[in-house]
Amino acid sequence: MNLLPALVMGPLCAALATMLLPLRWRGPVGVALALLVAAAAISLQVEVVGAGLQTHALGGWAAPLGISLRADGLAAGMVLLSAAIALPCALHAALGLRGTAPEDGFWPLFWFLWAALNGIWLSADLFNLYVGLELLGLAAVGLVALKGSAAALAAAMRYLLAALLGSLAYLIGVALLYAAWGSLSLADLARFIAATSPGGPGEMAGAGAARHLHTHPTSVVALTLMTVGLLLKTALFPLHGWLPPAHGGALPPVSALLSALVIKASLYILIRLWLTLGPDLTPLALGWLLGVLGAAAVFWGGWMALRQARLKHLVAYSTVAQIGYLFLFFPLFGVASAEAARLAWDGTLLMLVAHALAKAGMFLAAGNLVLAVGSPHIADLTGISRFRPLSLMSFGLAGVSLMGLPPSAGFSAKWLLLQSALASGQWVWIGVLVGGGLLSAAYVFRVFAHAFVEGPARDRFASPPLGLELSALLLGSASILLGLAAQAPLAWLRIGGPLAAGVPILAGGIPILAGGAP
Repeated sequence: MNLLPALVMGPLCAALATMLLPLRWRGPVGVALALLVAAAAISLQVEVVGAGLQTHALGGWAAPLGISLRADGLAAGMVLLSAAIALPCALHAALGLRGTAPEDGFWPLFWFLWAALNGIWLSADLFNLYVGLELLGLAAVGLVALKGSAAALAAAMRYLLAALLGSLAYLIGVALLYAAWGSLSLADLARFIAATSPGGPGEMAGAGAARHLHTHPTSVVALTLMTVGLLLKTALFPLHGWLPPAHGGALPPVSALLSALVIKASLYILIRLWLTLGPDLTPLALGWLLGVLGAAAVFWGGWMALRQARLKHLVAYSTVAQIGYLFLFFPLFGVASAEAARLAWDGTLLMLVAHALAKAGMFLAAGNLVLAVGSPHIADLTGISRFRPLSLMSFGLAGVSLMGLPPSAGFSAKWLLLQSALASGQWVWIGVLVGGGLLSAAYVFRVFAHAFVEGPARDRFASPPLGLELSALLLGSASILLGLAAQAPLAWLRIGGPLAAGVPILAGGIPILAGGAP
């Protein structure tokens, strides 16, 4: 049995099944089905590690007419990461939402969200990536609105407008690329552009290998539109205005899913695009622009997190800041140094995984603390350390990774990015990595400063079920343990990718696989 279609169709079938089940069965069945999908994700990872790249053409129709699914190391790793985060979130929702009004709508939307994520990780063409983005955005907006309050509905509406605007820009870019090349397959686009670029096999001898953006003007416009649309969906500064109210005001498992996975999907597509379209359309100056915006996100998001009065809004602005680190990939990767590019690739992927685990754990822990205190405000955490140490420990473990302290995966990722900056001579990014870590420490320790102050009597605090606390602890601990054993996951993520063994890096710094496939 080919696992690629099962990983997309399975969650879709689960969404339909949960809509038909009685409400009291949706939580237990949802957790059981999440275990099955997680098992399939592990099996796919084993197949990719053992046999390499996996592909599947739905219905036997090959690209460009058919729908092709493709799993290299990065795609399989993202499928596994989705399962590793969605499973604890499902357990948290099954216990925390039981008997509440939002439980009715949570499970179908949860499964649609998971199906969209797996579809994005595994898609091999631009249109199916668009379909995945649309399903993902609609499911995410629905989850944000589940609370039903005026603030939740307003946040969901802002999110919807941002998502639709980003999707429109992306879709126009897709249409332009199809008009220019007659195919939306990522592999086909890579071959076509490589063949007609200066110095490529489609050019006359002596044309040279320098970058000429005027070679493919339609493709340049398309890439620009798609990049802007994806930046809006990723909430990169200054396009982040929709994110804090959406993530900060949602239910805890929803916030965890949105911050850990949903915003990563658009970044994943952006990275795939830049690798596919090649060095002719991705000049270093544009990479530097994205790096500067990422640096601004690190400092602005960290500063705003430090100023927040509500715990979940602090964590939401922390997401704005942490996103910025991921965009340092573009200036560090697009240089003429093979060593710097490899370090940037590994550091970015490890940062992505570390942030996903840590941020999911932090949002679940924050939700537990808010439930225990009965108030969303940080100032009301006074005295909580003696009564909810497990939730506070989970928050702290996630904070260690976000700060970039050893031995966490966040530290390993920042160390790799720092080494890439040194190897490429781009010293300015070192200041971003260090300064951002200090800001992260400031807002994390601000929470602990309130929590460890002696406070009121025990009867002020509620007692969340143990399963809620264990869900957060599992994710927070994983972000630390990954730092102790990062080498094997990084090797798996490289399989079939731009830095796999034997793959050359071009003079411009952008690696292209043999045959032009990214």
